Amino acid sequence: MKTPACLVGDIGGTRARFALLDERGAPGPATVLPVADHGGPVEAIEAYLDRIGQPRLGAAALAVAAPVGDGPVRLTNGAWTFSRAGIQDRLGIDRLLLLNDFTALALSLPHLAGGDLRQVGGGAPLAGAAKAVLGPGTGLGVSGLLADRGRWSALSGEGGHATLAPADAREAEILALAWRELGGASPHVSAERLVSGGGLPLLHSLVAEVDGCVFLALTGEEIVARALVGDPLCRSVIETFCAMLGTLAGNLALTLGARGGVYIGGGIVPRLGELFDRSAFRARFEAKGRFAGYLAAIPAYVILSPAPALIGAASALVEAEKQQPL
Repeated sequence: MKTPACLVGDIGGTRARFALLDERGAPGPATVLPVADHGGPVEAIEAYLDRIGQPRLGAAALAVAAPVGDGPVRLTNGAWTFSRAGIQDRLGIDRLLLLNDFTALALSLPHLAGGDLRQVGGGAPLAGAAKAVLGPGTGLGVSGLLADRGRWSALSGEGGHATLAPADAREAEILALAWRELGGASPHVSAERLVSGGGLPLLHSLVAEVDGCVFLALTGEEIVARALVGDPLCRSVIETFCAMLGTLAGNLALTLGARGGVYIGGGIVPRLGELFDRSAFRARFEAKGRFAGYLAAIPAYVILSPAPALIGAASALVEAEKQQPL
């Protein structure tokens, strides 16, 4: 019978990634499963274990795209609802850590190598200073990493749902249309509503209306793909997307005092390559009046590692095992 293994997972609104830890406590090769193909995390984990022939688990750490507390957890942009106790009981595991996916992403930052990052402007990170991380995937995740008595502590928040503010007259017009589209007596347009994979189709329609363009309804993936081959409207949408992300990143850097760098994760920005590097992201990041110089010194990095949240989840699980061994 195989020795019980330690599992790490990164569960988003669209895809779930799973890996087992090796003898060094690092994630092995990851398997990616569509969230929509499975009824919940237990079913997805069981499918993964069947695929690799590993029948037993001793412990697991799951990074999930949702607020995590003591009660039921529901994916913000997915249909899964589950609980820590329910997963443990059904899988028969001794210990289960649940953490927000961007908390896990923040915990990965000290473990990323130079080749896992691409710098976009700024200077060198200040040693020991806070680090900020945000990124558009299906939704928009936000976290930070703070030095705490010689160790790094990650924040668990929902900054992607903070109110989106316009930075110029064109964006004000886009936001006014978004308020109309989202409706309600007290309309709230969060950053995630436009600056995410799930928000790209809405942003696409709003940019087309503001710019007076005829458009076809497209998915977020199609908008990115067309922008990369030069479609004028999709290029304009992605340019607006990157500019808005720059405003959000600059706000987060100021809020956290993130002179250790701002890190961009998620599935969209790494795909953009030089299109992101040439975009208005960096100019908008620094456009903070009297604090433009403060922000100009802060480096921004695109995270290129294919599964960084698994690295962060592994770090959290290994640390938990040190504190309370099985």
